[in-house]
Amino acid sequence: LPGPPFTHQQTPRKMVYYGQDSCEHDTERYLDVMKYVFSCYKKEVPLIVNTMGWVKGEGLLLLIDIIRLLSPSHVVQMDVCDWKAMAPLTPEHIHLRAGLHTKGKQQPKCTQLDVGAAENWKCSEGEDASVPQYKLLYVHPEFPRAGVAGEARVHSSILRDMSILGYLGHLQYPDIGAVLPLHSLVPYQVPFSAVALRVIHTDVAPTNIMYAVNASWVGLCCIPDEVRCQTDGPVLLTQTPVCDCLGFGIVRGVDMEKKLYHILTPVPPENLRLVNCLLLGNIAIPNCVLVGQQGIEGEIPYVTSDYNYSI
Repeated sequence: LPGPPFTHQQTPRKMVYYGQDSCEHDTERYLDVMKYVFSCYKKEVPLIVNTMGWVKGEGLLLLIDIIRLLSPSHVVQMDVCDWKAMAPLTPEHIHLRAGLHTKGKQQPKCTQLDVGAAENWKCSEGEDASVPQYKLLYVHPEFPRAGVAGEARVHSSILRDMSILGYLGHLQYPDIGAVLPLHSLVPYQVPFSAVALRVIHTDVAPTNIMYAVNASWVGLCCIPDEVRCQTDGPVLLTQTPVCDCLGFGIVRGVDMEKKLYHILTPVPPENLRLVNCLLLGNIAIPNCVLVGQQGIEGEIPYVTSDYNYSI
């Protein structure tokens, strides 16, 4: 647990690629993802849930939904030194307060928004959900400026880049002293027909999908459905699946003639055989990876200063 996360990365038992650094634009899918991951917890060991620092407005309401969903045995609530404290998240408070997608006891019934994947969230007609049973541990730290939003956002961006760089470090050969640039590493060749594609965070026209995918960070995922290619082009999903993510990679090139993706990834081959879906989110490759590569003559690939600020 202690120490910067990028220094001791481990392969998760179960992982879903959400694809954004904030869930505020799609909280329903965030809850669906959390429920999907939580479903594999067998209760053989204690589970620590590290919730987000978003505890204002809809973030607090989403936290109430999460507590209802996970039914924890303990809730640790940390106050902020120089900020107006929010109400203690006691079991009674959670029981009465409406969340973002769930309703409190004062409402006639507990229901969720119309999301088919989470149908079993709904409470039956006339059912009275009981008061949650957990122990609240309230901590008031004396750390000045703790929880300052602007600073936390900058720090999280740096730590996210460090995590990506730490992950890409597994591409390096252990017996070579020098760090090899990405353009000198041999990628996997993946046929268009072998994997389905989906851009998570925005709508992309099918004619522009390859521009979006090229030189991008992608989640290597496994969907239960068989991938079937009807045309010569890529297989495109119409909806974002909630599915297992086996690791990550960089699409370092697209061969339109041979219809191949060129992907760099440290995921072992035995796991890559299970991958049949590439999810592209709003997570960018750190700038230093593209700008700091050695041994390139002329213009650096995928990097330009010729752009229009009005776009």
